[in-house]
Amino acid sequence: MNLVNILKESGVSYSGKDFVVFGFETLKNANKSQICFFNDITFLDQLKSTKAGAVILKEENLKFLPITSSAIVSENPYLDMARLSKYFIKKPFCNSGKIKIHNSAVVDKNAVIGNGSTIEEGAYIMAGVVVGANVRIGKNTLIYPNVVIYDDSIIGANCSIQAGVIIGSDGYGYAHTKAGEHVKIHHTGNVILEDDVEIGANTTIDRAVFGTTCIGKNTKIDNLVQIGHNCKLGESCLMVSQSGLAGSTTLGRNVVMGGQSAAGGHLSIGDYAQLAARSGVTKSIEGKKIYGGFPLMLQKNWLKTQIKMIRYFDTKKNKIEEGE
Repeated sequence: MNLVNILKESGVSYSGKDFVVFGFETLKNANKSQICFFNDITFLDQLKSTKAGAVILKEENLKFLPITSSAIVSENPYLDMARLSKYFIKKPFCNSGKIKIHNSAVVDKNAVIGNGSTIEEGAYIMAGVVVGANVRIGKNTLIYPNVVIYDDSIIGANCSIQAGVIIGSDGYGYAHTKAGEHVKIHHTGNVILEDDVEIGANTTIDRAVFGTTCIGKNTKIDNLVQIGHNCKLGESCLMVSQSGLAGSTTLGRNVVMGGQSAAGGHLSIGDYAQLAARSGVTKSIEGKKIYGGFPLMLQKNWLKTQIKMIRYFDTKKNKIEEGE
């Protein structure tokens, strides 16, 4: 689609050069046939070096835009990005390519494999599995019943995906108007599971808005875990049942998240960090430490705090019972 036509139809003013747009991408990864948006000063260096054909941004940030990129000036870049995202979605589970299934792979007759998808040697796909279009399932990967893998996902070798897992669904992303309306951000990215990843039953991993949600090699994820769009998990992480990550959070290698622990969006958790059960992360944290509680602190300090509270209330209770 031509950029001028898209912007005219969506009511966004534009006076730059016209070109055929193939979709949204991040500032860091965009090329001259893609557009992106800038709404966070954290990514200023990426704006200055972007190769994008055009960038949606506020007028005050025009001075940082490379001369190779056209400006789409906006009062609310995030909202305009959401409005434009609908122009780049593909019809789901639709592809004209041939299905390729290795002769050593086993695919149950009640599984659905989308056009353009590849099932590599030794893979085993059970009844009720739905594999979307343009998906790749790696060697010796085992997929249990009723798993759904959305379009463009890439599953590595020797993975295990338990029943009811959803990989590649849209993340929870909306922009908001002044009137309080919620405008859906259509997700056009994908999910990649690297080799030797294990996913527990009824876990959900959201596709990226644009770019990739990535689960690193040898990571093991328990049942009922939620991983938001654009998250990046390093190698050999462990996520225990009911833990969760909001969008665009990065885990280093060998991070451990206990049951019902959670991290807010756009955070970074360092290598070898450990989070105790029910702990909550609201800002980026260093690796090689054990954390607990909410507000988050070192686990040893959290335990000391709990002991002090118990002693305080026990003392108060005893005084009341003694009539003091």
